[in-house]
Amino acid sequence: MSLHPTLQPYADAWTHSIEAISEMVQSLVEGEWNRRTPCPGWSVRDIVSHVIGLDCEMLGDPRPIHALPRDLFHVTTEHQRYMEMQVDVRRHHTAPEMTAELEYTVIRRNRQLRNESRDPGTLVRGPLGTEITLERAYRIRAFDVWVHEQDLRAALGRPGNLDSPGAYVTRDVLLEALPKVVAHDANAPRSSAIVFDVHGPVEFLRTVRVDIHGRGTVETAPALGPAAALTLDWETYVRLACGRVSPEAVADRVKTEGDQDLAAAILRHFAVTP
Repeated sequence: MSLHPTLQPYADAWTHSIEAISEMVQSLVEGEWNRRTPCPGWSVRDIVSHVIGLDCEMLGDPRPIHALPRDLFHVTTEHQRYMEMQVDVRRHHTAPEMTAELEYTVIRRNRQLRNESRDPGTLVRGPLGTEITLERAYRIRAFDVWVHEQDLRAALGRPGNLDSPGAYVTRDVLLEALPKVVAHDANAPRSSAIVFDVHGPVEFLRTVRVDIHGRGTVETAPALGPAAALTLDWETYVRLACGRVSPEAVADRVKTEGDQDLAAAILRHFAVTP
């Protein structure tokens, strides 16, 4: 194995989730492919199409040349248009076509991982023609596939893997976004601290401290007398942070203490995925 040690955890997380997805969809009948998922506007088929499409891009395949319909209500931004292309081009594919392409893509990606010898800092193609490091590409891929595995589990009524390797990658990706949510989007007071207490299969306690300049940082040390504290379970944290539910829909699963207006503002801006 020539894979750089920095990349290995992300490769392992991707492998775990992609295998779970492959196993889940293998026996689906045609109607089940059309089930709605928590991902806005996307069915089970759409999510699998998205997973296939982005892994094909990781392989360096050219993007499809395809004109999107104008009536896709959930597509409002350039980023969403970019993501929708790989999805819409497969909307009329049959169940056998979907499982066959997924299987073939996984085989190709596994071969790519076995032969990966590039440095983690190598610049590669990212979404919308951006350039990102190979390490970030692997990290975001592991995050994306785990979140979509959970979307599929919710749609198909097959819960599980909330504490798999991808869950911990997801935790770190979402925590990275917290300072902006708290300090910038929710406009938390300067020189304040906000505590997040998450329990369940993945549990953690984190404090976002906002300094005198309004910049936020995440710390593991608990804060005494925080401006606000939010307590919630891991699954709810993920669903909120990935825009799968509104704060109102899970109000009974989130306990807030301290400044209620600030807590409400944080929850309003909690979704960080485009």
